[in-house]
This record gives sequence, structure tokens and C-alpha cells, in this order.
Amino acid sequence: MASSSSASFVKKSYQYDVFLSFSGEDTRKNFVDHLYDALQRHSIHTFKDDERLEQGKSINEQLLKSIEESKLFIIVFSKKYASSSWCLNELVKIMECQKLNDQIAYPVFYDVDPSEVRKQHGPVGEALAKHTNIEMGKWIEALKEASNLSGWDLRKTADGHEAKVIKLIIERISLELRPINVNFDDKLIGMEPRLQDLEKSLDIASNEVRMIGIKGMGGAGKTTLARAVFDRISVHFEAKSFVENVREVSNASLYGLLSLQRKILSDLLNGQGNNVGSVHDGKNMLKTKLRGRKVLVVLDDVDHKEQLEALAGDLNWFKHGSRIIITTRDEQVLIAHRVERICDSRYEELEKWSKFDRDMWGNVNVQVKAGRIILLIYVASTQVRGRLEEDRKQRFHVNRKGRKKTERETDIGEKNKAITDRWLENQTEELSPERP
Repeated sequence: MASSSSASFVKKSYQYDVFLSFSGEDTRKNFVDHLYDALQRHSIHTFKDDERLEQGKSINEQLLKSIEESKLFIIVFSKKYASSSWCLNELVKIMECQKLNDQIAYPVFYDVDPSEVRKQHGPVGEALAKHTNIEMGKWIEALKEASNLSGWDLRKTADGHEAKVIKLIIERISLELRPINVNFDDKLIGMEPRLQDLEKSLDIASNEVRMIGIKGMGGAGKTTLARAVFDRISVHFEAKSFVENVREVSNASLYGLLSLQRKILSDLLNGQGNNVGSVHDGKNMLKTKLRGRKVLVVLDDVDHKEQLEALAGDLNWFKHGSRIIITTRDEQVLIAHRVERICDSRYEELEKWSKFDRDMWGNVNVQVKAGRIILLIYVASTQVRGRLEEDRKQRFHVNRKGRKKTERETDIGEKNKAITDRWLENQTEELSPERP
């Protein structure tokens, strides 16, 4: 099978994630205000005319440009929407963009029925009848097209609870905007099955709080695995935080743990937490503030129980449905913190290779592709089997100078080879049976 690694990216880079089209007269201070606030809290960059228009510029010109520079549109149809020529011109432009580009429009029927928009009956028809504009034909056609799109009828969704409808809208928009997961390269060995196993353990449909550990040696793909699942499921949470290099940052200075606490608080609470003055205060703030928000947190490369006690002390710190993912090289850290669900980041194919006879080992080319990083790992099959008692009793030496270059190794160039050799040295030392 041909090796083909690719990620799907948006063809065009947009200035805004979402453009809000609405009638300010009857929705600006209620539904639209709450929807806009929710979009902001989820870091969805949204154009809303009273927030973005620069004084002195032509409203029509800037609105049309903003529509072109938005990836998604949310059209809030209300009784007064069709009374505004601005709204109707926006709608015409939005429908044009949806037809010609990869932009997507979502209608929200606030206090009108979709059929009233489609057929211009009831309050929509009454509002439209006030116009005597030559653009009437385009407006009617745009209303018909928009009313047939998939969206939300507020009165018939979630029993009319606005907060619940807004949550559904945020989930759909977040899903549309999320980074499309890389179709993992064939040579990113075992990643997709590991990802599926991890998602099963997380079970995001469950309402309980769960801490999941990912263990594995350095370079085994723990961070890649955690990042992949984070991107896939983060849309289902009210807030999220991916905390990288916990070991390095916490050990770098006396204020390392405090800086990590501040990052989590800032990510999850919209910038709060910068005034936290001590790790003790940080614990208290995390414990009290996070109970009100369903969150997804990844703590990457943890190596001491003290770090977990400061950053995710207990399940009762978090609201029901929250998930905390912890990656570490040391399984005992997870056990000491009472993490019950622990996944292994080792690749299945490497496990199979480890069963090879010792006399048959050679250079194994494993191409690990994650984003822009390509790392060629040279590892003897018996090293992967290092947990077996017979392998623990013997020391494995790698003579890099005496190793014959493979054709593939020659092709990748001296720079990648130097990186690979340094990595192999570190892993050989780490996996040594004589290492305590």
C-alpha cells in the first residue's frame, strides 16, 4: 500500500470563524448577546457589527468584506429581521458565498417558523412588505434558500431552552472549525488503534469525571496520542487546556508549578488566574472554580506526584463529565495518584517485532510523522521487549560507528541521521537493564 500522509486544511485562510447576521432591534440584547458571549468563551473569533465596525467606514462596504472573510455564518431569523435592508443584503451576500466557496451558513429561527421565512408569511411577510426596493427578488430568493438549510428552530429544539440551544450551536460550530485530524501515515505504527482504545477509555458519553493515564518510554508517541485525542474530542467540553512539558517547566524554577496552574486557570476560565500568588492558592482556585465547568485537560510529561497534586489534585475538583489525560514515563506516578485507567502508548507492531529472535535483529526503520516532525528511529527488536526478564539480564550495546548504512538511511541525509543517533543514545541508556 502506498504511503500517503496528508492532512486536510481549509483552502482559504479566513479572518473570522463566524459572521453573525441578526436584527439588532429584537435580538441584540438577548439571544444574540448570549450566543456571542458563548462563542467568545470558546475562542471562536466572531464578527458582530457593534463589536467590529470601525467608526467612519461605510457599514455596507465593511459588512460585505467581513462576510467574505468569515468561514461560517449564523443567521438569526426573527420577526424584525426582514424589516432591515441591511440584514437582507447581508443574507444575499451570505448565500452567494456559500454557493461559490467552502463557507457554510446555519440558520437559527428565533421567534419565527422556518415556513414563514420560506414563504414570507406571518411577521416575516409583514416586515418584508414594508420595502419597495428593486432588490426584492434577490431578498426573497435568499430567504427561501436560507430557510431550507440545516439549522435550529429555537421553539422546537431543547424544549425552547435558549441556553441548551446555544450549547448545541457551539458544538456544531466547534466541530466544523476543529483541526481536521491528520490521516495518520501507514508508518505511524499502531497510532489509530491506540487512539480508538484511548477514546473508549475516555467514554465522553459518561457523566462521571475520569482521569486517564498514558504511559510509555520517551519518544513512544505519548504526546502525539494525547494531542490527537484532544483535537478530536475537545468540541464536547465547555473549556479545554493542553499543558505541555510539565516536567520541564515545573523543574525549571521555583515558580514552575505556579506558572502551570496559571496557564490552566487562564485557559479554562477565560484569562482568570494571573493574580494567583502561590501554589497553595492555585490549588484552592482550581478546586473551587472548575466545579462549574465541564473541562478537558491534558497534563503532558508528568514525572512527579507533586505535579498532579498541584494541577489535578482530585476528581472532586472537576465538574461531572470532565476528562483529565496525563502522560508520563513513570507508571508509578499514576498509581500513586490513584489513576485507575492507564493506557500504554507502545505500538502494536513494535510489540510484534520484539518477538523476533535476538540473532535476527537489525536496523528497523520506523518513520514517525507527526505534524512537521519526521523522526527515523533505529531500535533493536529485543530492546522493545525490554520488560521481559531475559532481556533485563543482558546489556545491549549499540556500536553506531560499526553499523552499516542502509539505503534508506543514506537517502535521509546526515542531518536526520544525527538527530536519530542522539535519540537512540538516550533511549539505549534509558532502557539499559543495569539502570536502576
